[in-house]
Amino acid sequence: MDDDRIAGAARQVKGSVKEAIGKMTGDTKTQAEGKAEKTAGKVQNAAGGAKDTVRNALGR
Repeated sequence: MDDDRIAGAARQVKGSVKEAIGKMTGDTKTQAEGKAEKTAGKVQNAAGGAKDTVRNALGR
């Protein structure tokens, strides 16, 4: 498993928590930052998945 997948999943969790805190406190800035971080985590996770696919295809 690629390190980007692990880091991306952690970033998604962090973003989800931040978004929830923003919702609970009514802080739209924190909520938006959480959404952005969650999305960045998804992208990073997908990039790690692509690296895994390439690595597996090359037999490494």
